[in-house]
Amino acid sequence: MRILRDVSIKEYSNMKVGGTAKELIFIHDKNELKEIYDTRDRIYLIGNGTNTLISDGYLDISFVTLKEMKDIVIEKKEDEYALVRAYSGVDFNDFIKFMEENNLSGIENMSGIPGSFGGITNMNAGAYGTEIFDVIEEVEVFDPKEGIKILKKENMDFRYRGTEIKDNKWVVVSTLLKLTYGFDKEASQDKYNQRKTKHPLNYPNLGSTFKNPKGTFAAQLISDCGLKEFKVGDAQVSPVHPNFITNLGNAKFSDIQEILKHVKEVVNEKTGIMLETEIIIVE
Repeated sequence: MRILRDVSIKEYSNMKVGGTAKELIFIHDKNELKEIYDTRDRIYLIGNGTNTLISDGYLDISFVTLKEMKDIVIEKKEDEYALVRAYSGVDFNDFIKFMEENNLSGIENMSGIPGSFGGITNMNAGAYGTEIFDVIEEVEVFDPKEGIKILKKENMDFRYRGTEIKDNKWVVVSTLLKLTYGFDKEASQDKYNQRKTKHPLNYPNLGSTFKNPKGTFAAQLISDCGLKEFKVGDAQVSPVHPNFITNLGNAKFSDIQEILKHVKEVVNEKTGIMLETEIIIVE
């Protein structure tokens, strides 16, 4: 493992917001996790920081990352499918490239989603009607109480943007996926292109801020309530995609918190729907 102390944690957040962390620990072997969890009180697992809003000021937290565990292994090849293991630190779009290089198929609709494989699995991320659990066979996790264990998909609780892994604060070590053959390059490129045109990728952001309520879309509700471009300090509801909050330069944690509060209140007042945040907030 590698340990950095008194780290400017905003450098590890896609939002570029956050204070000074007590320490940042890079895990290189899954067996190192037990020592960390046995010797630290406040631990927060961070991947690519694409879904995490971190408070300003000093954070008495041991941030732990598996982002340097980046192996992708084809464990089995059959005539109809291949079993592929992706370790937690694999950048999701590097995995899409791996699929293309090996003519594998199944999650092309998720092309362009930012984040590491651990985070994608932890929250059951998805896009355009496809979720990562559509192709998952099993997940290897570290449970602070029981150690390393394998969870079979058929025995797991997973749902829209949630899993029992997330609920129990287990650590995703690796994910085994069952993929078919015949990479759909056209579908993959289409999703990349849509993200480039519909998402504000030119500013730091955390992706979708709110979960989509059943039967509607958070972005539509926010837009209908006249909240596009609502701004506090250097934080702004994106005019490109109103379910994104962007950092225009020097946004503070408090700026973003104020936007979250205001958007929830206005949408609830005008539609009767209380939006639920999809991002994770660390204080």
